[in-house]
Amino acid sequence: MRLPIVSIVGRPNVGKSTLFNRILKRRQAVVDPAAGVTRDRHDATADWAGYSFILIDTGGLVFQSDEEMQRHITLQSELAIEQSDVVLFLVDGQTGIHPEDAAIASLIRRSKLRGTVTPKPVVLAVNKVDGSAEDPEVYAFLQLGIPDPIGISALGGRMIGDLLDRVVAQIPPMQAEESKSLHLAVVGRPNVGKSSLVNQLLGETRMIVSPVPGTTRDAVDTALNFEGRSYTLIDTAGLRKPARVKEQIEYYTALRSIGAINRADVVCVLLDASQELSVQDFKIAEAAAEAGKGLVFAVNKWDLIEKDTNTSGVYVKDLQQAARTFAWVPLVFISALTGQRATKILSMAAAVADQRTRRISTQELRRTILEDIKQKPPPAAKGKFVSINFVLQAEGIPPTFVFFSNYPQLIGETYTRFITNRLREQFGFDGVPLRILLRQKEGIRKRS
Repeated sequence: MRLPIVSIVGRPNVGKSTLFNRILKRRQAVVDPAAGVTRDRHDATADWAGYSFILIDTGGLVFQSDEEMQRHITLQSELAIEQSDVVLFLVDGQTGIHPEDAAIASLIRRSKLRGTVTPKPVVLAVNKVDGSAEDPEVYAFLQLGIPDPIGISALGGRMIGDLLDRVVAQIPPMQAEESKSLHLAVVGRPNVGKSSLVNQLLGETRMIVSPVPGTTRDAVDTALNFEGRSYTLIDTAGLRKPARVKEQIEYYTALRSIGAINRADVVCVLLDASQELSVQDFKIAEAAAEAGKGLVFAVNKWDLIEKDTNTSGVYVKDLQQAARTFAWVPLVFISALTGQRATKILSMAAAVADQRTRRISTQELRRTILEDIKQKPPPAAKGKFVSINFVLQAEGIPPTFVFFSNYPQLIGETYTRFITNRLREQFGFDGVPLRILLRQKEGIRKRS
C-alpha cells in the first residue's frame, strides 16, 4: 500500500521550507529570507499520531518577471496539487492576501482526488501568526474560499500539532494497488528517452492498451501484457518544459518522479549513454531504494555509441565507480529508438518483483548467515564482546531481516554492510533494497 502524499504549496517566501523542517523536526530544506531558494525537490517521510505520509516541500523558484512569476507558480502549484492526497496551503499572515494566493486557491478548489470527482482535501494554514491576539486576522483569509483557516508559526512552532491533527484527519483511506499487475515506473532526467521507451514497449508487445483509472494530465498509466504477465507502465515523461527556465527542469522532473515511485513496485531508472552520469540519476535511484522499491538501470541510446569489445565493460565499471552503493541493481543496455533489448526491461522487472516478495526461512538463515557471522563476528567495541545470536525475516516488503545481538547499538555501518552483502551472495535479491534491523535479544548473557 502506498503512503499518502501531503504537499506544502504556496507562493515564494511564505515559510514553506521552515514548516517542512518544523514538521520533520530536523533541518533538511534550506531556509533563506530570499524568495526562491528551494530549487531542488525536498521530500521525506513524516509521522504524526500513528499516520505516516510523504511530505513534499514545493518551494523555490527564481522568477524573471511578473509574467513569468504567474506562469511558474501556476505550473508548480498544479504539479504539486496533482500529486497530493492532501494539500497544505500556506499563506503569509503578515502580508495578507496576495493575488497569487487567490490564483493558487482557485487551482486547489478545482482539483479532485485521483480517479474521482471528490474535491481534494485542503488545510489552509496562515503562517507568521505569533500570538493569539493576531488570530482574528486569520479569518480574513476566508476570502480565498477555503474554510477553517488555522494560524500558525512555523518558525516558533505555534499550533503545529493542531495543524498536523487537521492534516491527518483529511487523509483519505488508502487503497492497495491492483496486486495482479506489476507497476513499473520509467523515470529519469529530461530527454533520456522515457516516452520513446514506453512507446517502444507498447508497440513491440502489440497489445491493445487501455487507460488505467487515475490517469492524470502529465503522468500516463497504461496496461499491457508481456509473456503472460500484466504490467502497468507509469510514464513520467509528459512533463511540459517551462520556457527559458532551464535550471528548473530537474526540480519539476524530480517532483513528478515522487508520485511515480510511490505507486510503483519496480522503478526503471533510464540513463543516457551519450551523456556523463549525473548526480540526479542517483538521487532518483536513492529515492526509489529508500521507498523500498525494486530497481533496474537501463542505459538508453546504446546504438549511438561507438563500440569495441570492451565498451560495455568500461561503462559498467564507470557506473559502479560512480554509484558503488547500487552494485546490486541489474543493468541492461538498450535503444528505445530501435527497440534493441527494450523488452528485456520487462523481464528484468518481473524477476526483481519476484525477488522483492521472496521469503527465507529462519532455518535457512541460521544455517547460512549465522554461520557466516560465526566465521566473522562483529568487532569488539568499547571494550565489549559483541555477538549476534539469532536472525529472522520480518513480514512485509521490501525484505527486512532482524538480527538480535547483545549490544546492537555497537554494531557499525561497515559490519551491517557485510551482513547485507552476505545475504545477497547467499540468496540473490538482485534489484531489491534490503532492510537490516538490529535488536536487543532478551536473555542473551552480555560478556565484557
